[in-house]
Amino acid sequence: MSAMNNDPMSDKPPQPPRPPQPPKYTRSLLGWVVIIALGLLLAVVLTGQLDSREKISLTEFWIYVDNNQLAGQIEIEQNKVKGQVKDSVPLAKGKSRAFYTYFEEQNQNFGAELQARLKQAGSDVQVNIVPRSWWSGILPQLLVMAVVILVLWIFIFRRMGAAGGGAGFLGNFGRSRHRVMTKEQSRVTFKDVAGIEEAKEEVTELIEFLKNPKKFSRLGGRVPRGVLLVGEPGCGKTLLAKAIAGEADVPFFSISGSDFVEMFVGVGASRVRDLFKQAKDSAPCIIFLDEIDAVGRKRGVGFNGGGHDEREQTLNAILVEMDGFDSSDQVIVIAATNRADVLDPALTRPGRFDRQINVPLPDLKGRAEILKIYLGKVVTGPDVDLQRLARGTPMFSGADLEALVNEAAIAATMLNKDHVEQADLEEARDKVRWGRSRKSRVIDESEKGITAWHEAGHALVQELLPKADPLHKVSIIPRGPMGGATFSLPEKDRYLYTLGYCRALLQVCLAGRLAEELFCDDITSGAQSDIAKATEIAKKMVLDWGMSEKLGMVNYVNDDQRILPMDITGKEYSEKTAEVIDEEIRRFVDEAYTATRELLETHRDAMERLAAALMKYETLSAEEVKQVIDGKALDKPTVNDLLAAEQSKTEEASRQAAASPELTPAQTPPPLPEPG
Repeated sequence: MSAMNNDPMSDKPPQPPRPPQPPKYTRSLLGWVVIIALGLLLAVVLTGQLDSREKISLTEFWIYVDNNQLAGQIEIEQNKVKGQVKDSVPLAKGKSRAFYTYFEEQNQNFGAELQARLKQAGSDVQVNIVPRSWWSGILPQLLVMAVVILVLWIFIFRRMGAAGGGAGFLGNFGRSRHRVMTKEQSRVTFKDVAGIEEAKEEVTELIEFLKNPKKFSRLGGRVPRGVLLVGEPGCGKTLLAKAIAGEADVPFFSISGSDFVEMFVGVGASRVRDLFKQAKDSAPCIIFLDEIDAVGRKRGVGFNGGGHDEREQTLNAILVEMDGFDSSDQVIVIAATNRADVLDPALTRPGRFDRQINVPLPDLKGRAEILKIYLGKVVTGPDVDLQRLARGTPMFSGADLEALVNEAAIAATMLNKDHVEQADLEEARDKVRWGRSRKSRVIDESEKGITAWHEAGHALVQELLPKADPLHKVSIIPRGPMGGATFSLPEKDRYLYTLGYCRALLQVCLAGRLAEELFCDDITSGAQSDIAKATEIAKKMVLDWGMSEKLGMVNYVNDDQRILPMDITGKEYSEKTAEVIDEEIRRFVDEAYTATRELLETHRDAMERLAAALMKYETLSAEEVKQVIDGKALDKPTVNDLLAAEQSKTEEASRQAAASPELTPAQTPPPLPEPG
């Protein structure tokens, strides 16, 4: 709430703003005590260091004693002897008459021996034995410790205390590390959010409550105190929370769950209390807790540390603060997580996070709307087809689509294009999903041939099977960790997987290895990812989806109810059932293997034409693959033709540059980009 008086009826003239006061430098009592103590210690040490005595050897000292050359008195302190030579004794130039020396500390009879030899020499010098003080031995250690403490206090503690406010260094740990977005900074609205229309509809009443709370109290209703956003990473949970604050025009307090936990016990709870206190003072507002599962996991004795765990104390503080809200408090707590199954039940009960909103991956229509928003921020060409691009990006999140558009804009900029074309967007899609194409990689011809047969097997089976996803393109250009790739273009989003579709998917996965076995007379390690994917599909068919006739509709994988990590190693079925599971997984893979082998042997001629076309052109679209299978010739330049044309253009440009010396280097035509 603002403290400024905005009443137009007030008769007081507006006061001019006060000039900023100069900072007042104050020092605490502890600071003065430390400074005075350091000064005294330093004075004592310097007093000892300023002594002008000169160190001599013990042998030279006994010569002075035996020759009666000492004057004054001799002081013995521990194993140190101090004395003075008579003025009548000649000394070397620059040598001091006051001296000191050391004797062995184990020699307990040194004083008696010294007095005896002085008496024998006829000297009247007195021997004064100084008792050892208790603090003289620890004085250097005290000084070193004091200097270290002073340095830490000046350079670390005071600076961190100043950064944390008046609470000082230790008080800074208990302060919340949230980030505040004010009304003026919150520019994100529902216009910037697409693909999650149902989630947007569910939060409209929160916006209405923040704008007009009396509207809900009229009938006695209560708006949810907390809203839990659940969804896959990158689906727009944080963006939706910011859009709620932008639509309601209220401050936005955001903090991550990991920011509550520190090395000191109790700091997380203190930060929770500080955050909610500042939020209540700034009401109406929104508190956004990102990754709430970092502190909101299920409580219990396990690997989290028991009842005195820092996360549990932080969670308890959050629960208490949310219970302390009144119906008049215009504070909405929004939390986001992608692991709602691990949250504590006390956190998701009614009265706390009593509304759970699912933020799913966007469907075909949603992806088109998201792409429209992001493509509106870049310059696009007339050939950009949003619907085709949306079809070719199944299971892409909003963050993936943003990265796709950004990569396409970067690629078009590097090629000096005037706008982003459809080819740039499709290449960016493949780069985001499968990695960058490595066109400069030198590949042995034999490996290239095996890769061509491998990808031809994938493409042929995917094109011939009616229940498989439609083929998009096939390429033997290395991309990411793969030596080649076959891309599909689903006609729609799949929410249900039928048995026929799963069998077709298994056949497509196994087609590459079978093509190597049938046409290359050998097998390679290139089918590693295909085998892993086929095994995963077969396991899900048997364990999760109940597609096995022997096992029936029984779920043998129930990871959601496991709390302790030790339960993961335990089996929930017998050894006999495990053997049946292995047999059924192997049966699905073997049936797909047999069907794929028959399909490839039946269309051997089409396989040979397709592999030869891939060796010649390296990349084929779905239409070109269909033409090759039907036995039609392709009317397109080969890779060698493109390279030869590129080389001739480069040589022609070099000849023109050499024949026209008046052209400056800035006017020389730039080289053409590499063929795709």
